[in-house]
Amino acid sequence: MSHRVERINSLIQEEISHLLQREVNDPRLGNFIAITKVDTASDLKHTRVYISFLGTEAERKETLKVLTVASGFFRRELSKSLKLRYTPEITFIADNSIERGDRITQLINKVSSEQNQ
Repeated sequence: MSHRVERINSLIQEEISHLLQREVNDPRLGNFIAITKVDTASDLKHTRVYISFLGTEAERKETLKVLTVASGFFRRELSKSLKLRYTPEITFIADNSIERGDRITQLINKVSSEQNQ
């Protein structure tokens, strides 16, 4: 991945995080949405935004649906701040790495406590 694409990934992640915190007031979105990774194609036409959040499976599906519908808003706002020739199409993808990490921590703690007994 080129240095330029890495910088653009970082800028997109910062901007979308800012928009989620300050601009988007949709009650269907939970309080805790973390952008774990942004992956932009080398031609800068498509971006995948990986998000992680806490909640039930139904809440996750609803959150992804809301973000997908709002992708036009995010793209328009990115076009204002990034000043690129092409503003990439945005696809939101669920990332459950935080939950996997929490589950692994719980398993380690359980094994550790069993060994200490």
